[in-house]
Amino acid sequence: MGTAGPAGPGRAGTGGPGGDNGLDSVPVLDLDPLLDDPATRIIVCCGAGGVGKTTTAAALGVRAAERGRRVVVLTIDPARRLAQSMGIDSLDNVPREVPGIKGSDGGELHAMMLDMKRTFDEIVEAHADADRARAILENPFYQSLSAGFAGTQEYMAMEKLGQLRARDEWDLIVVDTPPSRSALDFLDAPKRLGSFLDGKFIKLLMAPAKVGGRAGMKFLNVGMSMMTGTLGKLLGGPFLKDVQTFVAAMDTMFGGFRTRADATYKLLQAPGTAFLVVATPERDALREAAYFVERLAAEEMPLAGLVLNRVHGSGAARLSAERARAAAENLDEGRIVDQGAGKTPGRGPRAASPESHAPAAPPTAAPTPDLATAAGTTVAPSAPPVPEAAPTADGEHSAPTAPDASVAPDVRELTAGLLRLHAERMRVLAREQRTRDRFTALHPEVAVAEVAALPGDVHDLDGLRAIGDRLAIGRMP
Repeated sequence: MGTAGPAGPGRAGTGGPGGDNGLDSVPVLDLDPLLDDPATRIIVCCGAGGVGKTTTAAALGVRAAERGRRVVVLTIDPARRLAQSMGIDSLDNVPREVPGIKGSDGGELHAMMLDMKRTFDEIVEAHADADRARAILENPFYQSLSAGFAGTQEYMAMEKLGQLRARDEWDLIVVDTPPSRSALDFLDAPKRLGSFLDGKFIKLLMAPAKVGGRAGMKFLNVGMSMMTGTLGKLLGGPFLKDVQTFVAAMDTMFGGFRTRADATYKLLQAPGTAFLVVATPERDALREAAYFVERLAAEEMPLAGLVLNRVHGSGAARLSAERARAAAENLDEGRIVDQGAGKTPGRGPRAASPESHAPAAPPTAAPTPDLATAAGTTVAPSAPPVPEAAPTADGEHSAPTAPDASVAPDVRELTAGLLRLHAERMRVLAREQRTRDRFTALHPEVAVAEVAALPGDVHDLDGLRAIGDRLAIGRMP
């Protein structure tokens, strides 16, 4: 595979416990310097669908605004989650200021959601006279094209980006790319639309408008009548007439589409633009991210790095899945786990001797143990707490010690269940790390920021700030 283009600001990687973190040799993606740099004018968040592009774009916008920049976030996500998280009733094709931003030095945040058809209408209205614009806007084929033609959404996103940048009203534009089947659709859109406009079908339909006089009428009466007769049977006469009317009206605008597409494409290659590839630690998402990294390099577009979302962690990672599972099985069977010689659970130096005549205390149900404290560590909310592993003579940790038979069965069942949850969590961690390490092995030059998985959805500005804080740290604790 190819290599990425110039990487954004980064710092040396930091390893995890035991030095076995696969990110040791990979630079950390430093996002705050990128957001603070006045030379950074556009940040494009791209990647496969469902990886958190919208949330990442919104969190970056909030953080940049509260660090003093005037920011607009352009989202193409029709789910309207961005508006809800920013406390706005709805978003449309016009930037709306986000209330509640604690900006310094005049920092502001505006947000908008791409209205594909409205953007197309604006282009027609801006580049055609009133009569021609009205004819185009009322044309049935245009209405179908502007509402759902393949690639139109991606192209209109680039058109809107070009409009925002030309106004020079914002310090920073953050773009959330469309939730396409392929993340590459955003980059391919101008070429695809250009191919459509230059296609043989369009040129054939434009021919009568370009040929005049008697020769034109003769051509139209003979050649075009044959062609339109055939196409009319295939497509339907009224539809074909709508297409021909649309093409004739749009003829003078086709060159403008290509010119603006080329200008926006060059804008994406400019030094003031930074691409952030967003992914989750899953095979398909990182495969798509790798394709995108290589495509950006091939197109000479500036890559800042990879944002790896929804990464799982555990505050008790020193307890392996195998030992947790074995301890759970022993608890289920009521056995004592890994007891050293002379050690009996529940009997300490002050335990009563067999000769003691003191009356025995009545048996009571043992309280649920504080497993996080027993493990000697702080367990993340999403990670199952586990009991402490007992040290052996050589300093290694054995499997956790099970309670004796006097412990209430429900406590044993709870502990065994927590151990199984931990074992499953550790298997998830191992799978995510293997998937991530395959990507970093292929692209060791790409800076990476890890964002811990949250227990719930982000639904307000505080949640976006929390995501921004995790993005700034760049590594899982």
